[in-house]
Amino acid sequence: MQPDFWHERWRTGQIGFHKSAPDLHLDEYWPSLALQGGSRVLVPLCGKSLDLLWLRDRGHAVTGVEISTVAVESFLMEHGVPARRQAAADFDIYHADRLQLLRGDFFALTRERLGTIAAVYDRAALISWTPKLREAYVDRVTTLTAPGTQTLLLTLEYPQEQTTGPPFSVTEADVHGLYGPQHAIVELSRRDVLADEPRLRARGVTHLHEVCYRLIRK
Repeated sequence: MQPDFWHERWRTGQIGFHKSAPDLHLDEYWPSLALQGGSRVLVPLCGKSLDLLWLRDRGHAVTGVEISTVAVESFLMEHGVPARRQAAADFDIYHADRLQLLRGDFFALTRERLGTIAAVYDRAALISWTPKLREAYVDRVTTLTAPGTQTLLLTLEYPQEQTTGPPFSVTEADVHGLYGPQHAIVELSRRDVLADEPRLRARGVTHLHEVCYRLIRK
């Protein structure tokens, strides 16, 4: 989606995608990545997700990328996280203890700006892109990572013809087509979550599965 779309969603509080607790997949599957203490984790399109704090509390250095100033500053204020803001040419950078938030366009992110990371956590980024932008997004993530970098990826699968996104349906075939050339892919879980998503049921969705993958950069 275009940046103006997300700025408007945050400005008007249309953030039904925001969860009031860390995602349950973290407790269940993040330990399987077996990352070393202090490893840096990238969270694309992080919003004001509590997953950022969950990851930091497990000893990681966390870098979140988010286009909305409202989202970044709401996160810091709501959780009492003291941060120092630095204006750079490409991003506004908020520095906190083992947490760095980059406010700007994800496609402007470079390996020089990001540094070395051990893992990517993608709960809501891939499913937020229109199909025509997914390949560019995955290409950018791939350029930011090195062989051995792991990703915990969450997707949603539903009949796309029943409603428009976001969130968009991303099928198993989509994941393998996008990530397969550069990643080993393991499906960790597949759950029927229609009962937990009244917004999508109201939009006419009749089947909905949340799928969790572990990816390893080749």
